[in-house]
Amino acid sequence: MRVTVRLFARLREITGQGEIERQVPEGATADSVWEGLADEFPGIRQYRTISSCAVNEEYASFGTSLAEGDEVAFLPPVSGGSVGQRDGIRGRFRAVRDQGFHV
Repeated sequence: MRVTVRLFARLREITGQGEIERQVPEGATADSVWEGLADEFPGIRQYRTISSCAVNEEYASFGTSLAEGDEVAFLPPVSGGSVGQRDGIRGRFRAVRDQGFHV
């Protein structure tokens, strides 16, 4: 099945890509996608324990199962900038997606 992977901040810098399409097997999880990326881009591996994961613009655990067409995003910690708390996770995710991180 096909999923879209979105990478932000340092992860985008390491991979040189903000968005990657991946073909993954049925039953794939966000973690298995991460591991596949880390095999291809070893520099991201060190960020696994400090990064957050979102599936379809909702925070999720790395153990979340993925489905055809899902979007999985990996967000390392960053500093600076702010988005109003009233916007909730969807608003914060959209702000990051649309504006990117400014490091």
